[in-house]
Amino acid sequence: MNTLDRYLYRTVLVYACMALAVLITLGGLFLFISQQSDIGVGDYRAADALVFTFLNLPEQAFELLPIGAMIGALMGLGHLASGSELVVTRASGVSVWRSAWPVGLAGLTMALAMYGIGEYVAPPMAQLAKREKTTSKLADISFAGSSSAWVKDGNLILRVQTGEVDQAFGGVTLFELDGNRLLSVKRAERISVADPGHWRLDNVSTTRFGDDRIESEVVPEITMTSSVNPDFLGLAATDPDLLTLRGLASYIDHLRRNSLGTAVYEIGFWSRIARLFAVIVVTLLALPFVFGPLRTTGAGARTVIGVLLGVVFFLITGMVEKGGQLFGLNPVIVGWLPTAVVGFCTFVAISRTR
Repeated sequence: MNTLDRYLYRTVLVYACMALAVLITLGGLFLFISQQSDIGVGDYRAADALVFTFLNLPEQAFELLPIGAMIGALMGLGHLASGSELVVTRASGVSVWRSAWPVGLAGLTMALAMYGIGEYVAPPMAQLAKREKTTSKLADISFAGSSSAWVKDGNLILRVQTGEVDQAFGGVTLFELDGNRLLSVKRAERISVADPGHWRLDNVSTTRFGDDRIESEVVPEITMTSSVNPDFLGLAATDPDLLTLRGLASYIDHLRRNSLGTAVYEIGFWSRIARLFAVIVVTLLALPFVFGPLRTTGAGARTVIGVLLGVVFFLITGMVEKGGQLFGLNPVIVGWLPTAVVGFCTFVAISRTR
């Protein structure tokens, strides 16, 4: 890298970090405000809400990094354009594609940082925040376990083995105790919220242990009364956004071996990979703007346009992912389509820049 490359690289990174810091601060503030309705439930207090917000900041950074990269590239390169530094660069014989090299390298650096956050920092901290919040709200109920969710409610112990991202969960085992004696074991294919304080169990196999015999029966549905808060089931939900790439790949393999649906997690897997490349793409997308219509505009206008482009990309990605799940489209296509379209548009726009 020569002096010009280092200068462009450093400028994009500095402005992107500034933009990301502002976005994370706003995201954290909104997240903390959203916790106010839960404060006072069980042992969940304002300090717990603050800790919950702090633990979710890496997840916020992971989600907001593409938008921050776009805003930072527009602001940084726009600042150079408004000071005629890019004009002098072009007049010196440096092409747009040559300028794209250090800009793309800055995007690659941010993509690698995003990968590190998404693989090693955000998921465990977000899962810890979720677990600590739920156990604080369920202060009157004993809780144990990390891979599976366990809860003790009086003489009942409920275990939820696997979960879906909704209000119903599968792989449920219910143990009924009398002191230290096991009275019965119920295994249900599915548990869902019926009414407040009630759970509906579907396809329940019950084994009762008597003094001198064991009885078994299978019923299609039973309703149980429990003080367990529905938030507890959220601990058993396997949210694709809270899994690493390796975790998603392992969980997809587990679902396939058990003949279960994998579409949601496959889309999440490919979308996460595509999002890393999207950071590079949206950083390069700033070039045709600053060499064209945004060359003489102020920092405020560039910031607004960067936010709008980032939000539009975020919304379109969400719509494509939800639509892909709804219509059963190929997960690879669903995950890569938004990034591929933006990448193609970026390539055409840079090629047409004079």
